[in-house]
Amino acid sequence: MPKALVNQQTTHQVSQEKALVLPLSQVGIADIALVGGKNASLGEMIQQLVPKGIKIPTGFATTAYAYHYFISSAGLEPKLRQLFADLNIEDVNNLHSIGKQVRALMLQTPFPLELQQAITQAYQDLEKEYGSDTDVAVRSSATAEDLPDASFAGQQETYLNVHGLQAVLEACHKCFASIYTDRAISYRQLKGFDHFSIALSVGVQKMVRSDLATSGVMFSIDTETGFQDVALITAAYGLGENVVQGAVNPDEYLVFKPTLKQGYCPILEKRLGTKEIKMVYDTGGSKLTKNIRVPAGDRLKYALSNAEILQLAQACCLIEEHYSQVRGVCTPMDIEWAKDGITNELFIVQARPETVQSQKSKNVLRTYQLQQKGEVLSTGRSVGEMIGQGKARVILDVQQINQFQPGEVLVTNRTDPDWEPIMKRASAIVTNQGGRTCHSAIIAREIGIPAIVGCGNATTILNTGQEITVSCAEGETGKVYQGLLPYQVQEFALEDLPQTRTKIMMNVGNPEEALSYAAIPNDGVGLARMEFIIANHIKTHPLALIHFDELEDQFAKSKIAELTAQYADKTAYFIDKLAQGIGMIAAAFYPKPVIVRLSDFKSNEYANLLGGKQFEPQEENPMLGWRGASRYYDERYRQGFALECLAMKNVRDRMGLTNVILMVPFCRTPKEGQRVLAEMAKHGLVRGENGLQVYVMCELPSNVQLADEFCEIFDGFSIGSNDLTQLILGVDRDSELVAHLFDERNEAVKLMIAKVIATVKKHGRKIGICGQAPSDYPEFAQFLVQQGIDSISLNPDSVLKTLLEIARTEEGSYS
Repeated sequence: MPKALVNQQTTHQVSQEKALVLPLSQVGIADIALVGGKNASLGEMIQQLVPKGIKIPTGFATTAYAYHYFISSAGLEPKLRQLFADLNIEDVNNLHSIGKQVRALMLQTPFPLELQQAITQAYQDLEKEYGSDTDVAVRSSATAEDLPDASFAGQQETYLNVHGLQAVLEACHKCFASIYTDRAISYRQLKGFDHFSIALSVGVQKMVRSDLATSGVMFSIDTETGFQDVALITAAYGLGENVVQGAVNPDEYLVFKPTLKQGYCPILEKRLGTKEIKMVYDTGGSKLTKNIRVPAGDRLKYALSNAEILQLAQACCLIEEHYSQVRGVCTPMDIEWAKDGITNELFIVQARPETVQSQKSKNVLRTYQLQQKGEVLSTGRSVGEMIGQGKARVILDVQQINQFQPGEVLVTNRTDPDWEPIMKRASAIVTNQGGRTCHSAIIAREIGIPAIVGCGNATTILNTGQEITVSCAEGETGKVYQGLLPYQVQEFALEDLPQTRTKIMMNVGNPEEALSYAAIPNDGVGLARMEFIIANHIKTHPLALIHFDELEDQFAKSKIAELTAQYADKTAYFIDKLAQGIGMIAAAFYPKPVIVRLSDFKSNEYANLLGGKQFEPQEENPMLGWRGASRYYDERYRQGFALECLAMKNVRDRMGLTNVILMVPFCRTPKEGQRVLAEMAKHGLVRGENGLQVYVMCELPSNVQLADEFCEIFDGFSIGSNDLTQLILGVDRDSELVAHLFDERNEAVKLMIAKVIATVKKHGRKIGICGQAPSDYPEFAQFLVQQGIDSISLNPDSVLKTLLEIARTEEGSYS
């Protein structure tokens, strides 16, 4: 490099280091020491990502040099050190007293004239672009903020809707003082940071008018499981502070990144939040913002359109990709966004590295499991896949946090950074308000305790001193149980696990657990059941949606109307919910195969769905009646099956999840199989097109005896050992009277299974098993391996132990 250029760059670097204020467009990620993590990140995105189509509001930042200049020119450091000499962060009263004195000292000390002039000039430059009294956000940005292993986010203050020079100067001064908020002092001490080695930069950024629209937070990783292939987006009305602080229960959206990048529309989940209040500009008085109620009609609508969800997810991907390139390692991101209600444009207003899931070891799998269930007192969104317990401590006011005792469960409306000194002492946290990206959730993850947020009624249902168990280990819904229930914690080392010839797959029915199950070593999903999604998420008989106006059961009709309030076309509700549920499971294991069994309710089970009784016959023996394949082409259910097909077509064609293999259950004859394939083809599911494979359940003696013919029309088989055993032995598996005769290890059953494996292998088709037997009996798994089965699909809690057993069996077979 020419010497003159080196000198020029060095001079520029020195001038930046001595600058009091810099435009955000002149700083980047390398300037954290100069303008703090938040401002450095904003500058980086303005320089690198605005050209790629991401909108970032512009502004300026005071520098670390400006902060140190303020401290040194006023001779503040000796006075501050004297105050900190008696600090004890374990004593809440001591922490509060010293923090208050330190902040008062900072605020009573005026800014140096040069700093006032620099801020004045920078704000006046903004006014030239946006008009007089430009509204800005004034945000603190510490020089130790947003590091990969520590997040100081929320430790210092933020001021919104600040306009006018004098107000900007005052807000900047308050930000400087907020480097010594109680929570910031406590957090630094806890993390081992020297109070006097950290400086504070203030970012002054043009406001996005999300008070007239929506805003929220998004992560480029699943915040609970650490699953890296999804973007989690939260949204509520008004300014974003309510979402960050957990004052509202926001909408949540989950988008699958790999197929999004391929041009598909993979929205895996849309969860409606209550969104009861929104923060808007206050037009009178001394306050800058205020909260108002959201009209009931708006609360029942999603805050974002599908197009906006996908646009934000795409921005999320671009930001993550950029920071991963800069850091040289995959860097999941925590991002704040806002929609301008005047221009309808979406803006990114902050981005920082995610600091919890990205730091966890990927070599150890830790699972929590309740040993018994109890009375459920309250439910909400689970945070952290853990279980905690202790005596409840209900605190409604931050002024009462000194009452909190170590090991208690904190129960409150919501938390903000002022609560952090006691949060680290809690065994769990339960809040009335908030979503998975609120303050309570973020801090709970960081300190490694479970939290349940958005319960709504926790502070009225739970009482101080009451013994409770907080379980976040049962999917997305967290449960507060009465009493101290026994639970088990298991750890599995995932390094050096043996490789097996036999594919080890999983049985997964609950989409809420799919992302966590994906962390268990596996070769895909051998059985994804539709029934769980239909019964627990959709809850409605498909024909009741098609013939809604003709429903006779008025109670069912009103409940269906409530469930489908977002949908003008009620059948779209069924299609969307089923597609999202299956899409979640398929995405969790992508690109590994996920075998989805088409619905296999029996008529009495279908009748129990909302509106179902009107469309279902009374059968003496539903187990052997109108179920599985026989329903799909029947005029009495054909329309309902069409909705299943359309949902699966959405999963494969719209979401891009072509790893989905469809499977036909209880198919009695090859001719019936052909009729089902023809029915599927009517709705765009053509075997062989776009790589679509269709399997058949092998659960009837006819499937074994006619396996040669079934091989001609299906791509693979999955043995359903439960039904096959029942039909071979003539034992009703639901009857207690003959339960002792039901045994998959019976020689007659094993002979049939050995026969069908040999027949299917002869035709070059795939065959696996998805029944219960291999999960329950290791010796049965050994038998299957010895027969040369291609895959064994297990319950998730049986995978690791059975994998080791299969590895030993294979080693013995080949030695």
